[in-house]
Amino acid sequence: MSSFTFYRGDALTVLKTLPDESVNAVVTDPPCNSGGRPSSERTGRDARAKYVTSKSAHDLKTFPGENRDQRSYRSWLTELLTEAYQVSTQHSVATVFSDWRQEPTTSDALQMAGWTWQGTIPWIKPASRPRKGGFKQSAEFITWGVKGTIDSSRSLYPPGHFIASQPRKDRVHITQKPLEIMQQLVRICPDDGVVLDAFTGSGSTGVAALREGRRFVGVELSPHYAEIADQRLRAELTQDDFVLAGPEA
Repeated sequence: MSSFTFYRGDALTVLKTLPDESVNAVVTDPPCNSGGRPSSERTGRDARAKYVTSKSAHDLKTFPGENRDQRSYRSWLTELLTEAYQVSTQHSVATVFSDWRQEPTTSDALQMAGWTWQGTIPWIKPASRPRKGGFKQSAEFITWGVKGTIDSSRSLYPPGHFIASQPRKDRVHITQKPLEIMQQLVRICPDDGVVLDAFTGSGSTGVAALREGRRFVGVELSPHYAEIADQRLRAELTQDDFVLAGPEA
């Protein structure tokens, strides 16, 4: 039966408390510490300044963890994915979102953490802005790997790319992902298995997991977005189906 456990706190701190081999898939979108070509743009601005244009009509809140330089980002992400590897069962799959600037670093960190890199899945955004004099930057990337080997006993044939725009109606997070993509991603988790998202944000991964009949474990540092995620996850289930955890639960 679908259920969720939600922690409010730091991802690394929480992952170190989870039991070994207690989750069956990792589907996550960490702060990618990108959003600029020179280092000063990547480390000197918050998430909202990086990813929201000055002409944007929405006033969505920023989120923490967006000011690491390239070396500290790779070190931090490697440690995070190492802890995720430890709490995952054999044959678990990890999928990690990044933009074009951080995709190479993400694949490095995934492999340094012990996962066997399996490839990069493009997410094409039809509504992305054109770029004068250059190619349109219309894709994000999902780097994925497996703990050990892929479970070939399942009759599962997921796609190799996705095409969808970011949510426009009822959007509640700067980097919110389309539910139609997240629901396809969480199917990599076995039926009734546990999906882990260490950067829950507004809760899209968790909502997708619950809708697909999986259990969910989420972690979110931002109090603002943790509250939104909590509300969205609660709306998917009755009160008897969920558990809250963490220092602010």
